[in-house]
Amino acid sequence: MTQQTPNTPMVGHVHLKVADLERAIGFYRDVLGFEITLRYGDRAAFLSAGGYHHHIGLNTWESAGATPPPPRHTGLYHTAFLYPHRASLGAAVKRVLAAGIQIDGAADHGVSEAVYLRDPDGNGVELYRDRDQADWPRKPGGELDMVTAPLDIPALIAEAA
Repeated sequence: MTQQTPNTPMVGHVHLKVADLERAIGFYRDVLGFEITLRYGDRAAFLSAGGYHHHIGLNTWESAGATPPPPRHTGLYHTAFLYPHRASLGAAVKRVLAAGIQIDGAADHGVSEAVYLRDPDGNGVELYRDRDQADWPRKPGGELDMVTAPLDIPALIAEAA
């Protein structure tokens, strides 16, 4: 896992405009496993992993009932959620499939294993786990040598905790 170094920023949270707060909460809490830490009635909610104040903000302040942006426009490509190990990633993917959510893709990147999907508002979501840094593929000069190879989803799910 990446550690913060002095004077270097880290990503703290993502805040999403959503069309339906209850639907979004259902996805991020019930499917991905985040916990609600704060709620502002039916307009906003904040969710966390591991007791942090929030990693995800959801609101309908400017988007209640709205539609997703059309394809080929600028905006968020995806948010990526790091799971601590392969079994927890497999469990999350198992919940995604049980909820009837379509997987858009999956890849073994050498440094990580990733599964791609969309949240109920059409935002891209990556669920992934990192391999130990000692196992990351590198070129002869030490530069990362990431790849995009197939990921065996049934084998991943079989390791679910």
